Amino acid sequence: MHRLNFIKKLSLTTIGILLLSKKGFPKTKYMTTSAIKSIKPLGFPWQTQDPFLFCAYHRDEYPQGNANMGVNLEHLSGRNIGQDFSIKDGWRMYHGRNMPGFPYHPHRGFETITINKEGVVDHSDSLGAAGRFMSGDVQWMTAGKGIQHSEMFPLINEDKPNPLEIFQVWLNLPKVSKMVDPHFKMLWHEDIPVINHKDESNKVTIIEVIAGQINTTNALAPTPNSWANEPVNAVGIFTVKMEAGAIWTLPKTSEKANRTLFFYKGQTITIEGQAIAADQYLELEAGENITIKNNDDPAYFLILEGNPIGEPVVKHGPFVMNTQEEIRETMKEYGKTQFGGWPWAETEVAHSKHKGRFALHSNGKEELK
Repeated sequence: MHRLNFIKKLSLTTIGILLLSKKGFPKTKYMTTSAIKSIKPLGFPWQTQDPFLFCAYHRDEYPQGNANMGVNLEHLSGRNIGQDFSIKDGWRMYHGRNMPGFPYHPHRGFETITINKEGVVDHSDSLGAAGRFMSGDVQWMTAGKGIQHSEMFPLINEDKPNPLEIFQVWLNLPKVSKMVDPHFKMLWHEDIPVINHKDESNKVTIIEVIAGQINTTNALAPTPNSWANEPVNAVGIFTVKMEAGAIWTLPKTSEKANRTLFFYKGQTITIEGQAIAADQYLELEAGENITIKNNDDPAYFLILEGNPIGEPVVKHGPFVMNTQEEIRETMKEYGKTQFGGWPWAETEVAHSKHKGRFALHSNGKEELK
């Protein structure tokens, strides 16, 4: 019963909060063009298109940590500990009680892609796998038939702040792959392809190719059963930073693909003569080259694109299946098996403060960086 209540809690918090309505966000009217299908406020979470389920963006200005890599007690007063999603003093605890983050919770039927721009993320899961990844690293996890994992944000610095900036993208799995064995891999920042594009004025645009390809630059391979593993599905995940005044063209991809550009930081950009303010997301034509001109200040984007899976999606908290009956079956199975149980002594698992980046896989293989 405890675990089923936990699922319900996740449904009402991790997902319920993330599926807040856009009420309260200003609406801006824009004219659509041949390249731009729509422009809308970002909101929370960021709304995505098939094959993606949603994207959560986290920027937290965490303070100095204590000896246990947690938050000092004086900073916790006035917070809804265990369900703290409100920004107070520039940061949130999420579901953490002593350390910010997401203690162990289950997933089934989709993938999580966690892009770390700044800070520390500690991973632990029900298969006995673990890892720590930092700025520039990406973790790609296929939940498949079911896994529990913990994602904590240890405050390893006691003498200075511990800022964190991450994206977590949920990529759906087609029905044929929803019950595959769970799997995770690390895309270490040293290996992720980076394009440094200079325009005619020598202004620079930096593109990190996390999935898919940009022109002749190909990403590292994703997990084996991912929708992104087949090039024909045209899945692309890119983070982009444009210098003030830079011009860059996002090349066309499959005409069938859904393409979304999230403009999350900066001032304004111009596409086809139309000025667009930050904190907007754009649904763009995938079969066209999209030329972007940045105006004042550096501009930052996340771009998600890919051919749709085109199957029914039924969500319940951390589970994403094709039918309501499959959701009921999932909840029953999780109640009986806990997807293998939780092999760790703590629910908020953090690794040694002085341990560097690493990945320990369920087969015992360890990667050290």
